[in-house]
Amino acid sequence: MIIRLQPDADPAAVSGRLAALGLWVDRFEGEGRQPLFVVHPWSAEASREQIEALDGVAEVLARQHGRPRLDAAPPVIDVAGIPIGAGQRPVLMAGPCSVESEAQIDAIARQLARSGVQFLRGGAFKPRTSPYAFRGHGEPALGWLSDAARAHGLRVVSEALGEATVERVAAHVDLIQIGSRNMQNFPLLRAAGATGKPILLKRGMAATIDEWLLAAEHCLDGGASGVIFCERGIRSFDPNTRNVLDLGAVALISGVHRHPVVVDPSHAAGRRDLVLPLARAALAAGAGGLLVETHPDPGRALSDGPQAVDLAALAQLAAEIDAGAPAGGWR
Repeated sequence: MIIRLQPDADPAAVSGRLAALGLWVDRFEGEGRQPLFVVHPWSAEASREQIEALDGVAEVLARQHGRPRLDAAPPVIDVAGIPIGAGQRPVLMAGPCSVESEAQIDAIARQLARSGVQFLRGGAFKPRTSPYAFRGHGEPALGWLSDAARAHGLRVVSEALGEATVERVAAHVDLIQIGSRNMQNFPLLRAAGATGKPILLKRGMAATIDEWLLAAEHCLDGGASGVIFCERGIRSFDPNTRNVLDLGAVALISGVHRHPVVVDPSHAAGRRDLVLPLARAALAAGAGGLLVETHPDPGRALSDGPQAVDLAALAQLAAEIDAGAPAGGWR
């Protein structure tokens, strides 16, 4: 964004007015003319109209960001009768990393329903870094997942791994998950959108916020009924946690851009002892829900056992959400 000043304007005074709006600017001098102000992208959100109304501002030049469908999207997305977004009760999506058996997922769904969880999550098609790791049971697991959810009054979220699996996943779920590795797999985004289902769009492990927003635009342009963003941590140099949970992005997407955000503290932490603290922090930052990996015996999980909480810890988190934010807020 570039700001031109009126010929008689006091640049220092205009700069102060911009700062009062939370805008950081660089000043560029031109010979014999008023300086230009260039607004930094990390500035607070301010409309073109707000800036043009300031004394001393002649014109505001701003590029089009190319997200017309996302800009028109509502702040709350309805997923099979459950609203997700600003001002709504936080939703809890929980279940194992991967669906291991029909009996396992049914037993987990029963416990989750008793705890007040709204969505059953579980992977049928698993993207794994190693080709020799457990990659899920595929289509049979989708049936086990949806049968267990319906039997216990839960909604279903699961990942579509490729274009070939989108229709099969859509037939069983209420919310199609696009994983971190596929955030910019544009043919997959459009294929998932074409099902008309809402999409849970995980942030790429090294994606900027603008790239994340534009990936959502691909989903909506493809026909998705809505997009819920999922922050799951971004890659860093420090091995003490699996990823870095970007709570600034959560606050920005939910509080400034006004789009629903769900946080996955399991993948952000990579270790179960940090999952609940990060979950509380996510809710404090404005998350509209949580996506948490849980397993009845994490030590025996076929995938991501170290970051899965047991069912007792999951029930504790669900009880906290049900009780509302504790005194002093989530922390």
